[in-house]
Amino acid sequence: MVIKTKPEWIKSSLANKSKYEQKYTQSIKSNDEFWKKEGKRITWIKPYKKIKDVKYSSKEVKIKWFEDGTLNASANCIDRHLKDKKDKTAIIWVGDDPKDSQKITYKQLHQKVSKAANGLKKLGIKKGDRVTIYLTMIPELAILMLACVRIGAVHSIIFGGFSADSISGRVNDCESEYIITADEGVRGGKTIPLKETTDEALESCPNVKKCIVVKRTGNSISWNYDRDIWYHDLIKDVPSQCEPEEMNAEDPLFILYTSGSTGKPKGVLHTTGGYMVYASMTHQYIFNYKPKDIYWCTADIGWVTGHSYIIYGPLSNGATTIMFEGIPNYPDSSRWWQIVDKYKVNTFYTAPTAIRALMREGDKPVKKTSRKSLKLLGTVGEPINPEAWMWYYKTVGNSKCPIVDTWWQTETGGILIAPQTGAIPLKPGSATKPFYGIKPMLVDKSGKEIKGPGEGRLCIAQSWPGQMRTVYGDHQRFIDTYFSQFEGKYFTGD
Repeated sequence: MVIKTKPEWIKSSLANKSKYEQKYTQSIKSNDEFWKKEGKRITWIKPYKKIKDVKYSSKEVKIKWFEDGTLNASANCIDRHLKDKKDKTAIIWVGDDPKDSQKITYKQLHQKVSKAANGLKKLGIKKGDRVTIYLTMIPELAILMLACVRIGAVHSIIFGGFSADSISGRVNDCESEYIITADEGVRGGKTIPLKETTDEALESCPNVKKCIVVKRTGNSISWNYDRDIWYHDLIKDVPSQCEPEEMNAEDPLFILYTSGSTGKPKGVLHTTGGYMVYASMTHQYIFNYKPKDIYWCTADIGWVTGHSYIIYGPLSNGATTIMFEGIPNYPDSSRWWQIVDKYKVNTFYTAPTAIRALMREGDKPVKKTSRKSLKLLGTVGEPINPEAWMWYYKTVGNSKCPIVDTWWQTETGGILIAPQTGAIPLKPGSATKPFYGIKPMLVDKSGKEIKGPGEGRLCIAQSWPGQMRTVYGDHQRFIDTYFSQFEGKYFTGD
């Protein structure tokens, strides 16, 4: 079954079928020219002259994009919007309790991030230091990750539901000397003992010097006076101006661990320039983003989806992005749709698991809301089964909203395959066509390309700016995992 592109989708789309095909062909055939132009969508301190320097082989892998350019990711997400968008809402924070919410404008975000950055500097955190962040979805998570990159520190965010062992393994692997957590987290009406779990983790992390604690619930917690410091005390007397550090395009931006199904977690390293270009571009084109859109990705920032499509993609485009602390069925199963109505959400991006769970609750929780602001729906994280796709399309979107089923990985930095609205017909359960500059190919066991329809291993034949650069501290593992199976290609593992 295929759902044809509707005339109204084509009309509002950034790329119709012929535009997409033309741009895609150009992006593959004249790859350097294509990215030379697209790289300019973000703000550079020193413009780049080099486009890429890439080598894929089972002996040596190097991936560099825009390597002679300099920039700052935090300035791209905030400062560059201050001239004409300072009073626009950057982040709408929606608390677990429906009564809790907060709107942060770009100007306020600039002040909060600058204060946080100055606080981190006061502790002695400098360019290149790794900072581990173990928080739930509170505004300080966004503020602190942007504060890290503002001063050139590399954030490593850990999902606020992971165990003490998972934390200590990640802290030790990237030799992080600083960790940021909260007294507790709140999710689904329950508290999460973040500080307690952090204390337990830090028993086996001898090189952590300081633990910064954000006050979320105010409940009593244990305290190590030599090590722990309240976030509100840290930023109390610091200025609300902080010059962004000039970073090379290939300086590390963040490390994000994949809880690899085999062996110890891999620290996926993304660098600054290429990642920002790719996150910004994919957010605009795949979600057909327009300047007045209210955009909501329901992921947790602890996963790559939250990094790229709650923070770096939307904010680099000057968007209004929603951060939700809670879960889809608390206080009841219509919570998400109530949020959609309250904030007039236009774009909604979530995971098939959540769609299936809500589908089991029936149509009533959905139908008691209007959802008329919705223009586009998206899915991420796993393949979506056609039944769930149709329910999402018909019941949630009233058969009016195109669905972008997106395929990508922590390693890819951004979406690689998805149907661009208005350009590509929709097929329930299929991510359809590649994004610009992405050349997927199916290969058989011997690495020979399978032409036409078939089943095989999915490889990507050429590099793209958002690609991971290495496994932190273990480049050989990077080569072995992704480049040793099929010579000259990136193997996705699928």
